[in-house]
Amino acid sequence: MISFRTHRVLTTWQIPHGSPDMGGVSADGKVLWLSGRYSHEVYAIDTANGHLLARIPVGAGPHGLSVWPQPGRHSLGHTGILR
Repeated sequence: MISFRTHRVLTTWQIPHGSPDMGGVSADGKVLWLSGRYSHEVYAIDTANGHLLARIPVGAGPHGLSVWPQPGRHSLGHTGILR
């Protein structure tokens, strides 16, 4: 967790045996979803406290997630880049 005000690391969220890659935040801002590119799973993390809510087994090499709805109408081709 980084403070945009002070530009300092406030805390580090741990994912046991994980390989977090790309993801997105739910529309309500409560859950951070990350793909586990080298661990064959997807993670759900509580944005209030950094606790791991779920580890969801998926196929090999998940890379990025689409988390919808999000603000904007068009994806520019990468996770979280919308207009």
